Amino acid sequence: MEKIKWGLLGTAKIARQCTIPGMLQAENCELTAVAGRSLEKAQAFQREYGFRKAYGSYEELLADPEIQAVYIPLPNNLHPEWSIKALQAKKHVLCEKPLAPTAAQAEAMIRTAEENGVYLMEAFAYLHSPLIRAIREEIDSGAIGKLNYIESEFSTPGHDPSNIRMHKDTCGGSFYDLGCYCTSLILWMFGQDPESVHATAEFSDQGIDTMATGFLKFPGGGRGVFTCGMDLAPGRRIDRMAFYGTTGSILTDAQFNQDGALRYTLQTKEGTVEKTVETPHNYGLEVEQLGRCVMGLETPHVSNAFSLRNSKTMDRILKEMQY
Repeated sequence: MEKIKWGLLGTAKIARQCTIPGMLQAENCELTAVAGRSLEKAQAFQREYGFRKAYGSYEELLADPEIQAVYIPLPNNLHPEWSIKALQAKKHVLCEKPLAPTAAQAEAMIRTAEENGVYLMEAFAYLHSPLIRAIREEIDSGAIGKLNYIESEFSTPGHDPSNIRMHKDTCGGSFYDLGCYCTSLILWMFGQDPESVHATAEFSDQGIDTMATGFLKFPGGGRGVFTCGMDLAPGRRIDRMAFYGTTGSILTDAQFNQDGALRYTLQTKEGTVEKTVETPHNYGLEVEQLGRCVMGLETPHVSNAFSLRNSKTMDRILKEMQY
């Protein structure tokens, strides 16, 4: 099988814990090079995961003609800068979510990809999940009637003050880090943009939101409610989603990026049915999918049009929050 030669731009925790394990499972992925802020950091990743090359700067990796695609797990505020540099270097880009801090920056990234004839895809791994696909198919088939309400929450404990998620200059906060999952899920399932949004948040002394909640209303009366936070007790986590229609509901205890045998419950007037969906590693699925795009076999599952819609919705919510 043809393998796409991938480069990793940065040595972030999400790469170590989530994306690299997925890359190792992806059949069409070759771990070719890793770049860090220091050569020592990059070489440590190289030894641990088997990258063929290590670079002490991002520029060196982007200058490597062998690299076809780049994964960017950098802090949110650096997504536009380094995605654009990678795209200008004719590399396909898988950029961590959220794609950019603002919709205007997302538009610039998308424009750069188009101008250079390469793919840009936002790394919402969970949207590649067979569970999410199964739920969407149930909704589209009318299994619960007309979808009219989605509830989504993603909350975790706080982080050490040194963590980039805790600083405003790196676009930290619970909404950028976690709430983007909720808004993307709501937009994905409704398939349209909200006609109105309302949101409020609680802020830390550092100016980042430690909890945010919002209400999205859609044409035709659909509603979406989300809550996100980084203020739970250590060891606690809330990661849930529920879908309600005019004739039934879909409930699941699965988390956004969970894999394995995942269950959801379809409740209608005919009764309750529990279904199981075998779900591979979501991060591996997204890497494989972009790899197939590079080979000319597909187009990105998470399209630029969808990412821009979510980014514009996030802009509206952030304004409401007064972030």
